[in-house]
Amino acid sequence: MNSAMQCSWKAVILLALASIAIQYTAIRTFTAKPFQMCPVTVSNPLNCGMLGQDVVDLSFDKRICDDFLYFSSNVSRKTHVLILATTRSGSSFVGQLFNQHQDVFYLFEPLYHVQTTLLPRLSHSRTAGDTRVMLGASRDLLRSLYDCDLYFLESYIKPQPANHSTDKLFRRGASKALCSLPVCDAFSPGELNIDEGECVKRCGVLNMTLASDACRERRHVAIKTVRIPEVSDLRALVEDPRLNLKVIQLVRDPRGILASRIETFRDTYRLWRIWRATGRRPYNLDLTQLTMVCEDFLGSVTTGLSKPPWLKGRYMLVRYEDLAKNPLQKTKKIYDYLGLVMDKNVGDWIQNNTRGSNDLSAKHKYGTVRDSAANAESWRLKLSYDMVDYTQTVCQQVLQELGYKTVSSPEELKNLSLTLIEDKTFVPFL
Repeated sequence: MNSAMQCSWKAVILLALASIAIQYTAIRTFTAKPFQMCPVTVSNPLNCGMLGQDVVDLSFDKRICDDFLYFSSNVSRKTHVLILATTRSGSSFVGQLFNQHQDVFYLFEPLYHVQTTLLPRLSHSRTAGDTRVMLGASRDLLRSLYDCDLYFLESYIKPQPANHSTDKLFRRGASKALCSLPVCDAFSPGELNIDEGECVKRCGVLNMTLASDACRERRHVAIKTVRIPEVSDLRALVEDPRLNLKVIQLVRDPRGILASRIETFRDTYRLWRIWRATGRRPYNLDLTQLTMVCEDFLGSVTTGLSKPPWLKGRYMLVRYEDLAKNPLQKTKKIYDYLGLVMDKNVGDWIQNNTRGSNDLSAKHKYGTVRDSAANAESWRLKLSYDMVDYTQTVCQQVLQELGYKTVSSPEELKNLSLTLIEDKTFVPFL
């Protein structure tokens, strides 16, 4: 009997200790405060080895101190940027505004691998279950990538990399950092315009260890994604004090997005092309290809512009059309919001890539060389009035919220001297 009681008390004590340990671990993981357990000064970080002489487990306290040192240096050293966009909204162009910066480690659509692995047949008609799965995995991956842990990405690359090396990273050549030293020595350090195809061809297999090293050498990390529906889906990351994450939400006139998708994804949007050619809307047209864009925009923009406390200083809304018409001026405002200095490489790239070109590279579906100002409203020459009128009906609320004017006749649609973009300023939530 006494033996059973002793067993019972031991079990209770063990459970209590386990509970305390779990709570402590959670607090240690999610709080920004070091609990005053690490008397570290900037001038003498070696104080970590001088912790509490009367503490039994010095190594335990040292681990806490090491974590705090990493946390404090990470916050002061890095600003993380996430470009939140949708397909054909100009996100590749915006991504380049960071890719060209010498202190930024940029990744192009790493969440592509999450989608193709978890939901290989993901359609535009996503289910709530699909979305939850995608978002959970995406947030975990983003957190690791912002920590420069590229090994975590290997779990989603197929076939899985051997010895941390792969040639299957999606759009590897779109990241300047992955085409430069220490990752690749095929180009000279001063070479500014590295062609994506040439990078893939000349750099060969990507070493993920070297890629992680390159990430740590840069002062900031920027990631572009079109696979997160709304800014509220990022709340857990935005509120994580270790990340210092700032979100740039890129929006575009839904009519322009539709016109671009019809031209780019010809098979997926085949029925829309039939509507444009015949003037008759196919009965089996997938309207969610349009309505989901407007719903996501509206939900996300409504959240952002309502200025919730958790987004303070961490959200900026950018219209593609404003950036296209004044790329240099708008880019400077973006960098000011981020608290970063726009270096000369970024300005040079803007000058060389926003003046228009007849070169074939300008017509590549993910290309960034184009006459940006002329491209802003080019959709007006590509869509029939019936298609525009329908888009305006289903997207009326978001068009109004974002300052896009509607047209009421075919003549008004084709009259390019009449701009459909209101002079509307979206001040960052500082």
